[in-house]
Amino acid sequence: MSAWEAYLDEQQPRFLSELLEFLRIPSISAIPAHAADVQRAAEWVAARVAAAGLEQVQILPTGGHPVVYADWLHAPGKPTVLIYGHFDVQPVDPVALWSHPPFEPHIEDGRIYARGASDDKGNMLVPILALEAMLKSGGRLPVNVKLFLEGQEEIGSPQIGAFLPRYKELFACDMVISADGGQYSETEPSILVGLRGICGIQIDVKAAKMDLHSGLYGGVIMNPIHALVMLLGSMRSHDGVITVDGFYDQVRPLTPHDRARIAAVPFDSEEIMEDLQVPALFGEAGYSPLEASWARPTLEINGIWGGFQDAGTKTVLPSEAHAKITCRLVADQDPKRIVELLRDHVRRHTPPGVTVSVTPLDSHAYPYLAPSDFPANVAAREVLSEIYGREPYEVRSGGSIPVCTLFAQHLGAYTASFGFGVDDERQHSPDEFFRLASFRKGQSAYGQLLERLGR
Repeated sequence: MSAWEAYLDEQQPRFLSELLEFLRIPSISAIPAHAADVQRAAEWVAARVAAAGLEQVQILPTGGHPVVYADWLHAPGKPTVLIYGHFDVQPVDPVALWSHPPFEPHIEDGRIYARGASDDKGNMLVPILALEAMLKSGGRLPVNVKLFLEGQEEIGSPQIGAFLPRYKELFACDMVISADGGQYSETEPSILVGLRGICGIQIDVKAAKMDLHSGLYGGVIMNPIHALVMLLGSMRSHDGVITVDGFYDQVRPLTPHDRARIAAVPFDSEEIMEDLQVPALFGEAGYSPLEASWARPTLEINGIWGGFQDAGTKTVLPSEAHAKITCRLVADQDPKRIVELLRDHVRRHTPPGVTVSVTPLDSHAYPYLAPSDFPANVAAREVLSEIYGREPYEVRSGGSIPVCTLFAQHLGAYTASFGFGVDDERQHSPDEFFRLASFRKGQSAYGQLLERLGR
């Protein structure tokens, strides 16, 4: 056993105590009232990485929630690895569905339950502990290391696009390793090569200056809800094809190789339907569920409101109606271009009798697609194969991690996902948890990965 592995074994009780302390900070980036808690989490992280032995520790302002930087740069001739993670968490609603208070961590059956346990505080702490073990037991690291630990990932990293170019030299690196990610299952590893981007709009439809009596004005004045439904219905066909002109123009088609890699990943439609309690799966015609989820764009209505909502009947013709739409995007779609296409579609399809406005939503991110054979992915594949005793699946994600594209754009570095969460850990939901076995496994895996990159 290496000295750093022995150190990890010895320090597990302390490491677990520190994770509990970290999870007690309600660092919800989406809620302004918790801004001070996000800052407190940044201060906790900065103190923790300094205690681990990293240098040049800084809490950097972004115009929003901060970024923590630290480094150790004493391995001449070796690559510089930027390790990424985030210390902000999702809101906890609905609180009533939590078995225990979300910021009072609870350990049961080898799992630690708390908001942020898996996404991403537990995973983010893992590489810090591996770095500490190597520095405290041997005095050095096998590669040069920088840290980029942020407090705004859960709101789409809105300030990072402007922040990163200002600090381009500080964060310059050869590759990025992301602790925000996971494995396919407890026993099956995976290599993430693609993420979808995102953009969205709000549609506001107005007719009369006030709500009207539906008997006196029905059939005379256009109902904004009907107008909105017609608009929304014009955007997607019954077989899941998006009918907005130009929407697919930039989409990079799947190659036979892509489809073969995706087809190799297990997917049980019946199990998914039973688990989610839906009578059937739905997706774009001509694509498998995983292809549709990972490599095809979407247009989804996230919310729609207007008119009378209470019990009973109110014979009203509402004066306005609203909807929020988001689109998940794939390589090589541009979020700004898609918003303009949506705006044009709404303008062309607005029925007479209403006025419609379109407002872009704050959340937007470019899609990300990396080659499976760039050096960090090759090293990660080898380490995961050793740990799990089998080759990782090559996967993509239907979600978005905006900084992956930003790192590629501004640092010229691809990102290898190297987290140890599992999809069943209820990220973003009540009773989020992280397996303690994964917490320990990840520490050893990071040590092995850094050693391999150093060779």
